[in-house]
Amino acid sequence: MKTKEKRIKLKFIIFINLTIFSIICLIMFYNKYTPLNKSYAKETNTKPEEQLKISKGAIIDIDQIINTNTNNGQTEKIIKKEETLEYLTQYKTNKKIPKGISYVVQEGREGKQEISIKTIYDKEGNIIIEEQIQTNIIKSSANKIVEIGGADYTSNYKVKVGDIIYITSDILAIRSEPNEESRKITTLKQKDNVKVLEIKQNWYKISYNNIIGWIKSECTVHFNLEENKQNLGQTSITTKKQLLSELNINMKLNKTTGLTLEQFKKVLSDEKDVNKIFINNAEYFYYIEKQYNINGLFVAAVAIHESNWGTSKLAIEKNNLFGYGANDSDPYNNAYIFNNYSESIDLIARVFIKYYLNPKGTSIYGGENAKGTYYNGATLKGVNIKYATDKNWANAVFSYMKYLYNKI
Repeated sequence: MKTKEKRIKLKFIIFINLTIFSIICLIMFYNKYTPLNKSYAKETNTKPEEQLKISKGAIIDIDQIINTNTNNGQTEKIIKKEETLEYLTQYKTNKKIPKGISYVVQEGREGKQEISIKTIYDKEGNIIIEEQIQTNIIKSSANKIVEIGGADYTSNYKVKVGDIIYITSDILAIRSEPNEESRKITTLKQKDNVKVLEIKQNWYKISYNNIIGWIKSECTVHFNLEENKQNLGQTSITTKKQLLSELNINMKLNKTTGLTLEQFKKVLSDEKDVNKIFINNAEYFYYIEKQYNINGLFVAAVAIHESNWGTSKLAIEKNNLFGYGANDSDPYNNAYIFNNYSESIDLIARVFIKYYLNPKGTSIYGGENAKGTYYNGATLKGVNIKYATDKNWANAVFSYMKYLYNKI
């Protein structure tokens, strides 16, 4: 009897031990195959007051930040942020108007996009890899459309006080002050004519049917679009001596050269331009001066430097003369693709004026104000600080500017 009881007791002990052992194995299996760094970002509802704000106006939701600790001690973060989606400019040639004339027939509109950026850090918190992994369009941009002259004659006429000018866009607001945020008094339509009372940067103070206000100068032309009674009056031509007297590495780049269309074509005609990119697009360096108040030869010098006279892979395959959008993680694939060279020339000019060459709040093109995000002075050295990691960038670009200036 005692032996039977001992056997039952022994079996019970063995059963208990096996049960405990099984539980331990299950726990070990769970810990091994279940990640300890599971993110619950999608399972919580973050309140507006729990959002974090960072520089450049980006808003980051705490739940949009995902941290992943890898086996080698690296940390991965994925952050979503909102940024401006710049519009592109389409240039259309109108053979009924003289060369040298340009005007806006459709104003551009910025959009908004949300981008996801993945950053991997090492154990010490240093960035190893940073790349853009996704883009979502929140608000589409609208392209700006500019008509430029294509006739067999040229006009370098500049509007002056007292001139009668004509509206070129479908709808143009007359505002109480020379800025986009001021009160709208009324609207004008294409082919309406007004008298210029005052000129202030990119705005004209005008009179129209006893109404006095301000309009954007880029949406006007000095002759009647329908009758094409162009004024071929020539302004004084900037001489080589005048231009060279202003040339120095500390010169202001948010100022035009004043060169004519013919002078731009002469300067950018060069045997080094083996693909004929610069001579075939010389007019656009002239037109960005007229529209954005920027030194067109500076922009050309940047394009020459960044694209090696248009021979770079980005220049040839993506019409990208400036490496715009390229970054260290994957320069070629992240660089913007443009439909033509005029789009890249126009966009980079606006980027320089809006972010690098003017302090925040300065009235610039299209009635906008400069963001001044990377402003450190309107000089080559000032631009170099935020635009290029190469500390010799300013000197390299200036050497090309000197080369071009001496060709006038």
